[in-house]
Amino acid sequence: MQADESSCITRSAAFRKASSTTHGTEDIEEPVERVRRDMFNSGDDDDHDNLVRNVKLIDNLQRLGIAYHFHEEAKEVLDDLRSRRSWRNDEDDDLFLAALRFRLLRENGYHVSPDSFHKFINKEGEFKEALSNDTVGMLSLYEASYLGANGEAILTEAMEFTNKKLRTSMPNLDPPLAQEVGTALELPRYLRMVRLEARRYIDEYALKTTGNTAIVELAKLDFNNNQLLHQMEIAEVIRWWKELGLVKKLSFARDRPLECFLWTVGIFPEPRHSKCRIELTKTIAILLVIDDIFDSYGSIEELILFNNAVQRWDLEAVEQLPEYMKICYMALFNTTSEIGYRVLKEHGWSIIPHLKRTWIDTFEAFLVEAKWLNKKYVPTQEEYLVNGVTTAGTYMALVHAFFLMGEGVTKKTTGMMEPYPMLFSYSGMILRLWDDLGTWREEKQRGDMAWSIECAMRDHINISSVDEACDYIRQRIHNLWTELNGQLVAPEGLPLSIIKASLNLSRTAQVIYQQGYDNNASSVEDHIQLLLFRPIP
Repeated sequence: MQADESSCITRSAAFRKASSTTHGTEDIEEPVERVRRDMFNSGDDDDHDNLVRNVKLIDNLQRLGIAYHFHEEAKEVLDDLRSRRSWRNDEDDDLFLAALRFRLLRENGYHVSPDSFHKFINKEGEFKEALSNDTVGMLSLYEASYLGANGEAILTEAMEFTNKKLRTSMPNLDPPLAQEVGTALELPRYLRMVRLEARRYIDEYALKTTGNTAIVELAKLDFNNNQLLHQMEIAEVIRWWKELGLVKKLSFARDRPLECFLWTVGIFPEPRHSKCRIELTKTIAILLVIDDIFDSYGSIEELILFNNAVQRWDLEAVEQLPEYMKICYMALFNTTSEIGYRVLKEHGWSIIPHLKRTWIDTFEAFLVEAKWLNKKYVPTQEEYLVNGVTTAGTYMALVHAFFLMGEGVTKKTTGMMEPYPMLFSYSGMILRLWDDLGTWREEKQRGDMAWSIECAMRDHINISSVDEACDYIRQRIHNLWTELNGQLVAPEGLPLSIIKASLNLSRTAQVIYQQGYDNNASSVEDHIQLLLFRPIP
């Protein structure tokens, strides 16, 4: 496989462009050690001052996408922060630090209560008006509020309070702070795709920081090295995709391996998950072809045959299929078998039954939608959404991700894959609704059903226009995030790695589909070029 990478890059026009503008991977160990030595210090200041400094440092390193180099240091700081050994009680009165502490701990899987924010509430039960004079603190509280789980009313109130006050304050702020506030109000950090945020923040941090040039240099070098790694991964995917020959045989099918790979960069942002990105890209690319067969090409009779063949899951089942379906069936069967073999060889886990089940469920859900369309049946919104989580590929992708990452896989957590955990369902509903928001115009133009829009307008008497339906769906997405956040504080939850993958799936859905909803949003092609082919000078 490795021997083919350079030739794959040469054969790909995209990689010819990339290879002309990028250089070889540079050694990163020395700049990592320099940051570790210079920034994580315990020198002259007291323990508390060091803790505060290191908390801010961890926040910046995570935002720049380089915190994984300092996993042990970050864990030590966060453990200390959680235990409050070095946290003075009067420091809790600092809104910025109190909110930052809460956000960092919860983001990184620590169980932390929002009760500490009660000291910022007045006797009337509202946030103190004087807080609005602290713009930096308000911004920190605003960002923290987006990690609120269902039932955490104080964080809901914090979101409403800070949103209103920050918007009011913007005309009076200095330009850099006004821009930072505006960016956050447009899309809070917690909802952004990790690697895209790192690329954006590297430029912002370089402009506003003083004396931390070592961090900026490391962030740029790390981004460019990861970009080269991604180019090697795409080369392998493109080689596989061409050899598979699906779109050559099925001219109606979507040919989007780069867009599929963008999804996996969103789900698995860290370089150690290279194999995960490659293998999951393959499954997503095949999913798009299957979706096209069910959505726009196959007859109901053929689709029933296709579903029956997948239910059998054996090579003999291919014989009953039309010619155009045979190649797709074999591509799915062989790719799934290869992934199962790789995981069995590397980890000793037999995962084919789990992967097969996700594909069987996906085919059944596709067939349900095809029958709805054939009968001109409009389901209820909940009926559609439950089925739509599966057709969006969420369960397929996250079950694959769980085993491909291989972190925290035990008999107990494997058992949590069946039935699918609510973590996956909440993430899938966000994906499904963003998909519908982003593609409903396109679906209308080709005569398909804009499901979420149609269901919302039919099921709710107070929704009478497409714009109102879209607003309603966006509010549902917001509510689903609070449910999803609840998984971060669940007492008996899944491993943090798969929780973060689920969160990242929802974040990536917004990036992929928002340009269809918001004409001012960047296109998928822009994101692909920025992340995968344009190095930072």
